[in-house]
Amino acid sequence: MAKALTKRQQSILQFVQEYIEQEGYPPSIREIGAKFGIGSLRGVTVHLDALQRKGYIARTNTPRSIKITHPAYQSQAKVTMLPLLGQIAAGAPILAQEQVENLVPVPSEMVRNIRGAFLLRVKGDSMNGEGINPRDLVVVRPQQTANHGDLVAVLLGDEATVKRIHFHGDGARLVASNPAYDPIEVRQDDARIIGRIVGLLRDYEGMAF
Repeated sequence: MAKALTKRQQSILQFVQEYIEQEGYPPSIREIGAKFGIGSLRGVTVHLDALQRKGYIARTNTPRSIKITHPAYQSQAKVTMLPLLGQIAAGAPILAQEQVENLVPVPSEMVRNIRGAFLLRVKGDSMNGEGINPRDLVVVRPQQTANHGDLVAVLLGDEATVKRIHFHGDGARLVASNPAYDPIEVRQDDARIIGRIVGLLRDYEGMAF
C-alpha cells in the first residue's frame, strides 16, 4: 500500500502528472526545481526518492525517466493508435502502407487534434542530452516546414533522423544534443523535413514496442 504524501510531494506528483498529460513525456529534474523554487538538483531528487519509496513513481538513471505507477494518479485517458514507421523510402508518401511497421497505442492527450501523426523509433544516442534515448518512440506532427531551433524529424535519403534544426543562408544545420556528435550540414535539396517532434514514448522494462 502506498504511504501518505507531504503537501510538497503531492504538489510535485501532480505537476509531473499534468506535465506528462500535456507534453507526452515527464519533466526534467531542472524543470521540477524551477517550478517549485528548489535551488539544487539534490533538493528535487530527495522528493522524487520519497515518491518512489512510497510507491507513486518509478525512475531509472536516465533524464526524464519518471513514470507514475500509482493507479490513482495514472491517466485514464483514451488512446489513439498511431503507425510506427520503419524504413522510409525517399519520394514515397510518409504513411505508405509498406512503411508502417506496427500500430502503437498512444495517450490521446499526446496526439491532441494532430492529423496524420506517426511514430519513429530513435536510433543511436545523439539526442540523449534532451532525454531522448535509443529505441524511444517519438510522436511526430507531420509538416514540411520548421522554425529555427525546432526539434524535428528530417529525411536524409532513406534515413529519418531526429535533431534540432538551425537555419543559415540556403542550408541548415542538424544539431545533436550529445556533444560527441558533430552537427550535420545539409542543403535544402539534400534533406526533407517530415515533421516536428511533439511527444515521446519509452518502455521502462526494456522491451521493444
